[in-house]
Amino acid sequence: MRNRFRWALVAWAVLGAAALAQAQTPSSYPDRPIRLVIAFPPGGATDTLSRQVTQELGEALGQSVVIENKPGAGGYIAWNYVAAADPDGYTLLMAENALGISQALYKKTSSSFDPVKQYDAIAVVATSPLVLAVANNVKANSVNELIAYARAMPQKIHYASAGIGSVSHLTFEVIKASTGMDAVHVPYKGGGPAMNDVIAGHVALNMASIQVAKGLIEAGKIKGLAVTSAERSPVLPNVPTLKEAGVKTADVDLRFWFGLFAPRGIPDAVKAKLDKAVATTLSNPQVRKRLANLDIEPAYAPGDVLKAKLENEIANWTKFIDAHGIKPE
Repeated sequence: MRNRFRWALVAWAVLGAAALAQAQTPSSYPDRPIRLVIAFPPGGATDTLSRQVTQELGEALGQSVVIENKPGAGGYIAWNYVAAADPDGYTLLMAENALGISQALYKKTSSSFDPVKQYDAIAVVATSPLVLAVANNVKANSVNELIAYARAMPQKIHYASAGIGSVSHLTFEVIKASTGMDAVHVPYKGGGPAMNDVIAGHVALNMASIQVAKGLIEAGKIKGLAVTSAERSPVLPNVPTLKEAGVKTADVDLRFWFGLFAPRGIPDAVKAKLDKAVATTLSNPQVRKRLANLDIEPAYAPGDVLKAKLENEIANWTKFIDAHGIKPE
């Protein structure tokens, strides 16, 4: 009698575990809200993009998508957090080029973080240019005037960035290398705080997202001297491109690019659902209109394209960083 009871308990446990596993299979995904982690504070480029697409992304998935900002350590707090999360599709990362740039910059350190090995790439989402944003107390209204201003100053001018290894940091290093302009890097904990000090005139300039810079330029709070896109931005048509300004750029992408990642090991069926949801969201006319108003270009591509893009970014930025002796500060 006791043995039969024991076997009944075992059978019940096995059946219960099987039922739980069945309930958690990819076919039921998603059955609860999804967290979309961003490595920088609200108000920056990645946060702005994400808030333009989360509602429709949630509608495509049948569940709400909740943004979770986890700034700090140049992005590594959020990046490690997502890498360590369960690969069940409920913790995702919206990342930008900083993911590749930082890997190139810190490649010789003891850090074990590796986005290529620790993430599954879901889809490319979008691209967007940056703006060379300059404080109003800087006596320069063009790139050439900025170079002359910097050379004439008795002390080096300062430039702000969203953090060491951020897109804004290394993008300006490319401009420095091309123009011979010297400037001291002042890293901040995100693009928003960096821009605040440019507005206040505490630092001379910042490579800012066009979404952050546009309204400030139009309001006369800062000056925009150049954009990093190949053509002039439709939302800032009076601002020339770097090429027009005579700046020769390196073999790196000076625009923001954004991609969706998940912890390594996500089930193929879940990955497929997420990929389809991104494609559906970016084909939505309302989403495309909102993004166009911010000069964000939808650029959907599947996960293998995003993985290759990340690998290329790491390789190209490594070449640039090594060639110019740039080191983590």
